[in-house]
Amino acid sequence: MPPPKVLVPADELGAFTTALFTAAGVSAEHAATISAVLTWASLRGVDSHGASRVPRYLELLDSGEANRAPALTFSSTSPAVAVLDADRAPGPVALTAAADEAIRRARTSGIGAVGVRRTVHTGAIGYYTSRIADAGLVGIAFVAGMPNMAYPGVKGAAVATSPLSIAVPAAGRAPALLDMATAGIALGKIAQYRNAGRELPPGTAATADGVPTTDPELAKMPLPLGGVKGAGMSLVFELLTSVLVGAPILSAFHSGDPQGRVHRQNALILALDPGAFGDPTAFGPAVATTLDTLKSLNPADDGTTIRYPGEGSATVAVERAAQGVPVPAKVWSELLTAAEKLAVPVEDRQP
Repeated sequence: MPPPKVLVPADELGAFTTALFTAAGVSAEHAATISAVLTWASLRGVDSHGASRVPRYLELLDSGEANRAPALTFSSTSPAVAVLDADRAPGPVALTAAADEAIRRARTSGIGAVGVRRTVHTGAIGYYTSRIADAGLVGIAFVAGMPNMAYPGVKGAAVATSPLSIAVPAAGRAPALLDMATAGIALGKIAQYRNAGRELPPGTAATADGVPTTDPELAKMPLPLGGVKGAGMSLVFELLTSVLVGAPILSAFHSGDPQGRVHRQNALILALDPGAFGDPTAFGPAVATTLDTLKSLNPADDGTTIRYPGEGSATVAVERAAQGVPVPAKVWSELLTAAEKLAVPVEDRQP
């Protein structure tokens, strides 16, 4: 039997989490931004990066790892490129600002590229590329974080579960949205399996020593997606983000300097204007035609629905917007505890 869940209207969940972050000392604007990113993930069924992350974000703010009042600073030596020093801002605050800056620069230069250094937990990066796609542009994002994943031939955690997202606008359809980690499974997913008492899929996780396991109680880190392929992608993303903006994570982490173990993440956000590459009015319909062609191909099995990346989660978002967001009872209990601590009023709901 699946664990019980509490059904919460999306607007109510967003307002509640915004109130929690505001009560924790975050500005009203930044609190709303963090909540928007987490609620977006919950709506789309990406529960590992949704409401379940609220307690962790509050911990990061309380410990000072995340800055309650960051001074976001952009620097630039090129019309199309900027670097954002996030000053340890929560990831949703930093990457939303970076996405908007990339959009602005792409409008004038055809492409906008924004490197982000010194942020804390970027969240579901599909939100930021989707934000760019909603503006009619192509969004691309890479993130690098603290080493928490195995690497072939290395004992223990060596590289990060660095994610990649690409969002492409399509006329009359939800954008094509690729949102993937370089790991076979996300750390948050391992926690979900643990909470549900379910075995992990084979080949996705390992013990602290790097021994593959399907036991979520023993699993301490993910394994790279596709072995050397996922490991190689993670390493390259570190080069394209952390090293590119002068804030290396991997080398500092393994240097023996305690400061190298302080939590932080870096990112690269790109926005491409289709109009800079050809007819701006033709691109969206051509994308839609491509997706329609894919969906019209003969299915391998009867009853199989052919979907393009992002289509399924967009459908879930529509359903959850209408019916409410199912929040695991354990997570809801943690949110209620946080509300009591921060003196935030909330309607208690039962599974």
